[in-house]
Amino acid sequence: MKVNDPMGALNDLSFLLIIYFLVIAGFNTNRGFLLNLPSRDKPRIVQKDDLLKLALSREGEISLNGEPVTGEELDALLTQNLKAHPNMTVFLSLDPEVPYQKFVDTIGTIREKRVENFSFAMAGG
Repeated sequence: MKVNDPMGALNDLSFLLIIYFLVIAGFNTNRGFLLNLPSRDKPRIVQKDDLLKLALSREGEISLNGEPVTGEELDALLTQNLKAHPNMTVFLSLDPEVPYQKFVDTIGTIREKRVENFSFAMAGG
């Protein structure tokens, strides 16, 4: 008894095409933030003069010691402090409701200045 199933061949062809397109497709991966984490064996001691504490509010405003700082002022502040303290560490305290794009922009500004030591944490956490 011979079974002629035209849908079986079509199913096989569809399956092969799906595999083909998956194999040749280029997947766009988002790398996120590439951070080097400190070693547990070598705790890093940060001098008080080398620490710059910033805060990012839920409105997306940056502040230094409670005083608001604009993007241009932050840029100048980072440049000035890096000259005075080459081992400067920037600590950024984040409000949990901060707009994501403002967080990314702030980190972008810090990375543009080539700050090697950077840390951030959620406020109250």
